Amino acid sequence: MSVIQRRVLSDEERIDWLRLRRTPQIGSVTFFALISRFGSAGKAIDELPRLAARGGRADPSAIPAPGAIRKELDQAARLGVRYIAACEPDYPEALAAIDDAPAVIAVGKTVSLFTRPMVAIVGARNASLNGRRIAAQLAGELSEAGFVVVSGLARGIDTEAHKAALSGGTIAVVAGGIDVVYPPENAALQSHIFEQGCIVSEVPLGAEPKAKHFPRRNRIISGLSAGVVVVEAARNSGTLITARMAVEQNREVFAVPGSPLDPRSQGANGLIRDGATLTETADDIVRVLGPGGLNRVAASRTPALPYLSATPPTSETEVDDARRVILEALSPVPVAVDELVRDCQVSLPVVLTILLELELAGRLERQSGQRVSLVS
Repeated sequence: MSVIQRRVLSDEERIDWLRLRRTPQIGSVTFFALISRFGSAGKAIDELPRLAARGGRADPSAIPAPGAIRKELDQAARLGVRYIAACEPDYPEALAAIDDAPAVIAVGKTVSLFTRPMVAIVGARNASLNGRRIAAQLAGELSEAGFVVVSGLARGIDTEAHKAALSGGTIAVVAGGIDVVYPPENAALQSHIFEQGCIVSEVPLGAEPKAKHFPRRNRIISGLSAGVVVVEAARNSGTLITARMAVEQNREVFAVPGSPLDPRSQGANGLIRDGATLTETADDIVRVLGPGGLNRVAASRTPALPYLSATPPTSETEVDDARRVILEALSPVPVAVDELVRDCQVSLPVVLTILLELELAGRLERQSGQRVSLVS
């Protein structure tokens, strides 16, 4: 989704990218909007206090110091972990195509897996014995068919999928720091994946997984993959969040049917009713994706959000005149950016500038589907 030319960052640029991304109130979409507007992370950092003040924030954001980022990069290098920016050649093409692609990911170790077609297998942590067997069977068959199996290293279905695909290639996307073992019983498996496969995270080293991190992790799992396979999922489970994100990212969704008497099958059965491909064997998946499934979601290196490259307003007076109208139109209920432009009769560059200032001031949140809402 980046509008930046594909290239390898210098050491100082990588530090600036991490400093900007780690600054409070700056998510992935805002990060790329700032890069697009100011040309570099370093220049964007210099502009943050002014933009936040215009959005109504009196105190400046807590921008991480260069020394703290440099220390983390040195520690990562000792562990064999790389930080790959979204503009760099080794960044996964499929992941770069999603709206809120991570600006930087921590990766260890087998980056070459990103060049192969990937399929995610996810499901219940409290999976049944049959569910675990099916997950392992599908992962093994997909591995033999040349696919890399992606999952979240959680208990249950994720664990079985990783184990079965370890020799053929598996990627674990974790919610905590790449050096943090979670869950504890998967310590040995996590170590094996690090040495033989690949582990991906977008949070700092040493960060413990928190509830808010898991949905962010889930959008990376689906973003890497040509399709997402659900094996057992209760209604309103985190697994269904991954399936929903896959739909939003234009990925294929597959689901293994289960007994209507088992609550762990209600979510998967519901996905099938809603159009997911009923899946019993890996052939059901390969038939839809084809052997080169990665080609279905390869990034074109044009912005997933075209408005990120919109020309900035010609004057701050123009922005000031429109700020009251935009604020009146916003509420805690999410609204699409396009609706703001149309209903407020304000140009897109002006709307985007005001939204950016409000977000940096901590007064605005970005939602899925290019929607925004005021912080209540």
